[in-house]
Amino acid sequence: MYKRIVLKVSGEALAGEQEGVTFFQPVVDELVRQIKVILQKGTQVSLVIGGGNFWRGRSANSQMDRTKADQIGMLATVMNAIYVADALRQTGVETVVQTPFIVGTMTELFSKESALTHLKKGKVVIFAGGLGHPFFSTDTITALRGAELDADGLFFAKNIDGVYDSDPAVNKNAKKIDCIKSEDIVKNNLKVIDMAAANLCFERKITVVIFGLNEKDSIIRAVSGEKIGTIVTA
Repeated sequence: MYKRIVLKVSGEALAGEQEGVTFFQPVVDELVRQIKVILQKGTQVSLVIGGGNFWRGRSANSQMDRTKADQIGMLATVMNAIYVADALRQTGVETVVQTPFIVGTMTELFSKESALTHLKKGKVVIFAGGLGHPFFSTDTITALRGAELDADGLFFAKNIDGVYDSDPAVNKNAKKIDCIKSEDIVKNNLKVIDMAAANLCFERKITVVIFGLNEKDSIIRAVSGEKIGTIVTA
C-alpha cells in the first residue's frame, strides 16, 4: 500500500460519457468513494484534476492567445477542485483546495509545509490552478507536487487502461505495455504523460501508475499495489 500519493484525474472524466454535461454525478460519487476507502487504509491522498470538462485550450478559438487560453484552463481546474472538494465533504472527508495564486477566500495559497500538515491530519489536498503560469499541463503539476511532497507514487487515472506502443484508437493491433521506464517514454515520444512530467519523475525516481479510471475499483486496486494498467519506473 502506498503511503502518500498524488492522484491525477482528467476533467473530462468527471463528465462521464454524457454529452453537454459538466459533471456526471455517478462518476464523481465513485471517485469520492474510492478516495475514502484509500484514506481509511492509511494512505495520504492529494489530487490534481484537469479542466477539460469546462475548457479545452484553443479548441473554441484557434486564434486565441495561448497565455489567455491557459489562464482560462487554470480557472477551470479551480472550479473542478471546489466541486470535488464539496463532494468529499458530503461524505465526511475534510478537504483543502490549494492554488499557486490567491482566489479570494475560496482556496488556500499553496505551501509545501501546509500541504504536508493537512495530509498528516488525514485531509485530502486538491491542487488546482496548475503552476499559475501558461504552457504547463496538469501532468506537470502532478509530477511537481509529487516531487515536492516526497510522494511514493503518482497515479494517472485516464480514459485508457495504460500505455500502448501506438495509439490504440488508430491501430487496432497496438500492444499494451505493462512496465516501462520514464526515460523510454521520452525517447519514444509516447504521449501518455507530457515530457516535462516524465523527465521529472525520472530525475526524482518517482513511480508512476497509468490506468483506466472506468475499471471497477481501479484507484483502490492501483494504490493497493495490484498490477493494473502500466507501471512507469525510474
